Amino acid sequence: MPYLIGLDIGTTSTIGILIDADGGTLAIESRPVTLHADHVNWSEEDPAQWWTNCGEVCRALLARSGIAAGDIAGVGVTGMLPTVILLDEAGKPLRRSIQQNDARATQQLDAFRQGMSEEQFLKLSGTGYSQQLVGPKLMWLRENEPAAFARAKHVVGASDYITSRLSGSIQVEHNWALESGFVEVATGKYHPDLIALGGIDPALLAPIRESHAVVGAITQEAAGHTGLKAGTPVVAGCADHVASAFVCGASRNGDLVLKFGGAGDILLSSDKPVADRRLFLDYHIVPGLYFPNGCMASSGSFLNWVIANWAGGEVAPAKAAGMSIHQWLDRRTADIAADNGVLFLPYMLGEKTPLNDPFARGTLVGLGLNQDIRHVWRAALEGVVFGFRHHVETFEELGLSITRVFAADGGAASDLWLQIAADAIGRPVSRIDRHPGSSLGAAFVAGMGVGTFTEWSDIARYVAPGRVFEPNAENRAALNTKYRLWRDLYRRLETFYPELAAI
Repeated sequence: MPYLIGLDIGTTSTIGILIDADGGTLAIESRPVTLHADHVNWSEEDPAQWWTNCGEVCRALLARSGIAAGDIAGVGVTGMLPTVILLDEAGKPLRRSIQQNDARATQQLDAFRQGMSEEQFLKLSGTGYSQQLVGPKLMWLRENEPAAFARAKHVVGASDYITSRLSGSIQVEHNWALESGFVEVATGKYHPDLIALGGIDPALLAPIRESHAVVGAITQEAAGHTGLKAGTPVVAGCADHVASAFVCGASRNGDLVLKFGGAGDILLSSDKPVADRRLFLDYHIVPGLYFPNGCMASSGSFLNWVIANWAGGEVAPAKAAGMSIHQWLDRRTADIAADNGVLFLPYMLGEKTPLNDPFARGTLVGLGLNQDIRHVWRAALEGVVFGFRHHVETFEELGLSITRVFAADGGAASDLWLQIAADAIGRPVSRIDRHPGSSLGAAFVAGMGVGTFTEWSDIARYVAPGRVFEPNAENRAALNTKYRLWRDLYRRLETFYPELAAI
């Protein structure tokens, strides 16, 4: 039987999965990743750490499963995008990655937008001007790190870098290219007018490949590092949020996926491209479909920050109860009513969609001496969900219908968080069980590329529907009021945030 490996280069961890061809998951392994935020609005990671993790994860997958390296039919990689990694002539990173949620290039974005009206840019690229675009970040690197930039031969994303280390082939998968802002959505090809906005040499941009395209094979060097067999096919890979949504079964108009990861992704399956400055646009895993979507700069990473800085006194009792700190805080918070008066804007790294505001900041409002960590925790959970609801309203304003709602990724294990989501959005939210995340999508895409699978619908073998969280009418009424105040809080502070940043 052929077996497949998927690797997920995530914001908080590197995850690997080994699957068979019949719906079985034989092993899952992960290693932590360090996020570096050395300055305000900076978000960086070390590609060398990703590569070290991949070596450890692949060896552990083979050891735990007992599968021989020669029985692996293909490897696929997924990752957050569009990260920016400069590679030298030898294919080695010249510096740490600049992450997709990094918002340092505000001045460069202003200069970038001077070259073309946003309306024209949106029409060409399918996306609006935002902190996520690759062009302004490359401009920042050229201006602030000219020595490194001068040595750059290619710019790639996270999954593309690992794919290149595995296969020796340098390319970018098509969703990194589309979200970069350099690609014309109508043709799927780089457009010279878009490239010219940043004054970028077109030679920096690697060839574009579809997710399931076989781009090379495990090299001898990669085999020594990972324990995989040299010659094993490697596909171009895929975007993590797209892979995760695909695994959920979101494959028809109106299927909505809430991705509770380090960042908060929200994707709506559509049979047509939808261009709006408040959203991103990606290709679906299934050829011919699209995923108009949004991304909150911090979701799970926001909660981790709350734990690291507010919940020190909860660690010991959580361990005594045999729970993770997240589970413990959920249990402690379960009896806090939805109509408490605490609001938390989760804009710890500015905010991407639908605000596109790099100056926004995390803001906690409404605390009194009668409140404690439980109120802060619930407000943080609500803040992320309110960001999801803001996207839902944006989809609806564009005339898009929403039918089914799925919840996926690590945060979806929280019953409290998913109940808040159902209450705030006003729709049933279905947890997907046996959903190990984006790594499964990467492994399946590899299987399609090498011919292990022939139908995209075969992904259904690997997942199962889980608990459905129905909206609670009383909680919904309270959250409707809080959501209105939450939206108003940002509007009141929108012009204040840039003044704060100026000091």
